[in-house]
Amino acid sequence: MKILHIGPLTERFNQRLVTENDVVQLWRQGDALAYLDAHGGEFDIVVTSARFGCSAAMLERLPKVRAICSFGVGYDAIAVDVARDRGIRVSSTPDVLNDCVADLAMGLVIDCSRRISASDRFVRAGLWPAGNFPLARKVSGKRLGIVGLGRIGKDVARRAGGFDMQVRYHNRRPDADAPYGYEPDLLALARWADFLVLLCPGGAATHHLISAPVLDALGPEGILVNVARGSVVDEQALVAALVEGRLGGAALDVFEAEPQVPEVLYGLDNVVLTPHIGSGTEETRLQMEELVFANLRAFLDTGEMLTPVV
Repeated sequence: MKILHIGPLTERFNQRLVTENDVVQLWRQGDALAYLDAHGGEFDIVVTSARFGCSAAMLERLPKVRAICSFGVGYDAIAVDVARDRGIRVSSTPDVLNDCVADLAMGLVIDCSRRISASDRFVRAGLWPAGNFPLARKVSGKRLGIVGLGRIGKDVARRAGGFDMQVRYHNRRPDADAPYGYEPDLLALARWADFLVLLCPGGAATHHLISAPVLDALGPEGILVNVARGSVVDEQALVAALVEGRLGGAALDVFEAEPQVPEVLYGLDNVVLTPHIGSGTEETRLQMEELVFANLRAFLDTGEMLTPVV
């Protein structure tokens, strides 16, 4: 079967895919849609990632495609409704990145509250001899609100327990197995929380879920942590709340128009910015790559996926 590889991953992954299969790397073909207009009918399988996805416009030009193997836990950039209607199998790489995303979420909570990155800049700028760094805020014993208590959310909650934090969560519906307080009202959760950590999926259902009213409810001492999707937050409202002092701080690993980041955030010492590194460790990325290949091999052998989305 012929494979269309939409966007590059690691060089290790790219080379293995080409070595083991009949592959065309779409990012090397110039105008992607024009290339698919001419050659889209040749492909049976798509390999992509949460970053590059596979749009409805692409799928229109891929009439023979039977499977999409994606690198990443999110699949909001893939036209899954179109795939479902056409009987196209879709897989992602869940679970193997849970620990690293949860680790980063807690790291961002601690960094933003204790102002670790800001204090590092303070020392590097040679400012310490002129006076002490301003006091920060404690993490242990504080209130942690989680928006999206899925697998990663539960891992974050367990880590928060090590800091004696109170945990409540907001989902579309309560989780009967979760030992944490369920809050059906997102505004109420934001008012209660010292930290609001976002771990929900992207997509239309959660677009700008974190709006100006939610940010105002979190308040001038509250901290927002986003390791979910940039689309979940109304970025303009977030910038305004930070600049105007209506929000205490933010730690952001994802943004609405990645890799573009609002430049005003660069100058705010109560903001921590990371370049979408939730799963960015050698161990986890290798596991994710192996799971993509395992899904691909399972489909080639049996027509099924190990970790199907559709």
